[in-house]
Amino acid sequence: MPWLVYAFSGPVLWALSTHFDKYLVERYFKKSDVAVLLVFTALIGLLTLPLICIFQPSVARLDPVSVAVIMFSGLLYMGAMLFYLRALQSEEASVVAPFFQAAPLFGYVLGYVVLGEALSRTQMAGGGLIVCGTLVVAIESGPGRGRFNSRLALMMLACAFSLAVSALIFKVFMLRADFWTTTFWTFAGEAVFGAGLLAIRSCRRQFSDLLRANTGALLAINGANELINLGGGIGNRYALMFAPLSIVQAIGSTTTLFIFAFGIAISALFPRLSQERLTAGDLARKGLAAILVVLGVVLVNG
Repeated sequence: MPWLVYAFSGPVLWALSTHFDKYLVERYFKKSDVAVLLVFTALIGLLTLPLICIFQPSVARLDPVSVAVIMFSGLLYMGAMLFYLRALQSEEASVVAPFFQAAPLFGYVLGYVVLGEALSRTQMAGGGLIVCGTLVVAIESGPGRGRFNSRLALMMLACAFSLAVSALIFKVFMLRADFWTTTFWTFAGEAVFGAGLLAIRSCRRQFSDLLRANTGALLAINGANELINLGGGIGNRYALMFAPLSIVQAIGSTTTLFIFAFGIAISALFPRLSQERLTAGDLARKGLAAILVVLGVVLVNG
């Protein structure tokens, strides 16, 4: 079925993007503030604003209160990405990524409180599996490990919650206005976040130094990463034209599995680019976490 190709393009490309993020953090931001990386994200969003204006001239007709709330959604998204990138500084992509699957759990809770969307017992069971999966992957193994990584869990759960709130705001205003108007002001909020980062002297200096020292590499790798993200988002949304939302979301939850698979492949074939712990215990733990998370999201969307 053709729609499956589009549906699976989302998790496959998002998994690739996660490993790009990890490479950027390891290569250029290991000892720098990863907040600088978000300046590039903000700039990409800023460059799309004129294009959206041409395509949808009515974006300026939205009332100021709605504009402010939607821009806050963009700020929340960037804050979530800051938590995510800082988690990547200390952990592997396959350990960090499963925490994103807690976002649907927060989303269903927020949907119940704000929109009155009731949860079934099956959905609540799925939410429990998601939490269990994230807890399993947060427990470190190996020499000197075997403890719960509370810092990672707190950062990524804060990330997931921020993403859920941002998505809730986007959904509410997309229904009231339209997709492109909401997207425009969300990107505007992201641009404001980037401007705020550049207003910090140390961040501005690091951004300037990194860009001057690694102009070609940073622009090429980050540009490719943004295109990969864009392709995944478009493919995933396009699949919604042909299949139920719950099925497409369930397929999207397989991102964790693709991150796990790509991590193993990269570690085996290109160990200089990425190193995943591949002991039997780590493989079993990550595999179990991925299975629990996917099953949980399938139940939540069932």
